[in-house]
Amino acid sequence: MNLSPNFTVEEFQKSQTALRKGIPNVMGPAEIAAAKLLCEKVLEPLRAHYGRPIVLSSGYRSPALNKAIGGAVTSQHAKGQAADFEIPGLDNYSVAKWMEAHLNYDQLILEMHTPGQPNSGWIHVSYRVPYRNQELTFDGKRYLEGLRA
Repeated sequence: MNLSPNFTVEEFQKSQTALRKGIPNVMGPAEIAAAKLLCEKVLEPLRAHYGRPIVLSSGYRSPALNKAIGGAVTSQHAKGQAADFEIPGLDNYSVAKWMEAHLNYDQLILEMHTPGQPNSGWIHVSYRVPYRNQELTFDGKRYLEGLRA
């Protein structure tokens, strides 16, 4: 089932941890609706701008999966509102800066990025209404305000 022209329910539910641990990771109607909004408002415009596929490393997390990986109880991944991704061949910081300037979202987090290593880390983005347009950088220890290279 498609969430949008370039994203499927299957790729949002795919999880190596869920497979390895035998944890069901299936979105319900509310999570599918939230993931569709994320695709429509953020991921599809991003893909259209760069003209390249977006590779999701984490999308939906069922409550059991979220617990198994130590995710926050309030994680937007567990609501279908968030995805972690990269666009192969593009600098994560530059992609995040473009998103900051051109898109609306709830949170945009540049995670584990190492300055001078363009493909290090990944981008976390979430969407919900109302949205905050909050930018953060996570260095593995703490969340810092703003996008930092």
